[in-house]
Order: sequence, then C-alpha cells, then structure tokens
Amino acid sequence: MSKVTISMANSVNISLEFSGGAELLFDMVKRHDVTLPENSQPWTIKSLLVWIRDNLLKERPELFVQGDTVRPGILVLVNDVDWELMGELEYQLEENDRIVFISTLHGG
Repeated sequence: MSKVTISMANSVNISLEFSGGAELLFDMVKRHDVTLPENSQPWTIKSLLVWIRDNLLKERPELFVQGDTVRPGILVLVNDVDWELMGELEYQLEENDRIVFISTLHGG
C-alpha cells in the first residue's frame, strides 16, 4: 500500500484500488490511500482520472485512460457500486470514497 499526501485545506481523502491486472500499471501496488488537493471545482471521477495519470500511473497510460475516461475493459466501482449508476465521470467524490478499477482484459 502506498500513501500519497498533498497537504491543503478542503482536501478529499479517498482510497483507490487497482486489480485484474490494472495494478501492473501502478508498480504492482493494489491500494493507494490518497489525499486529493484543494480544487477550485468539486473533485469528480473525470478530474480524478487526470490526477491518477499525473501522480500514480507509472507506465503505459494508454492501457488505463483513453481520452478523458477509462479505457474500455476497465470496470469502475464507487463504494462497491458500478459507476454507471453513480453518474460515471460526473460523480462528485466524497470524503472516504473507495474507487476500484478492475481490468477485465487480464482475467479480472
């Protein structure tokens, strides 16, 4: 488990989990507890994906993100609920959310 902290007021603490092969892109670390910095707009899954790409992703971003969303074949769960039911990219992150990314391309 890794811990990434950026200290600012009004930050959001969340847990990120990667499995089904997605963890290969993140130095084999399956769980990351992160503190997202203060943002002028509410944090959404869309802005989280940019933050993940810039701060956690270690290699081959094309296997994780495509445009401004996750690549097809990656399931996204927000607090154990399919993100499609939560508003997908527009879902506003809340304190202590658990976001799980599962690659179905590697037997996930």
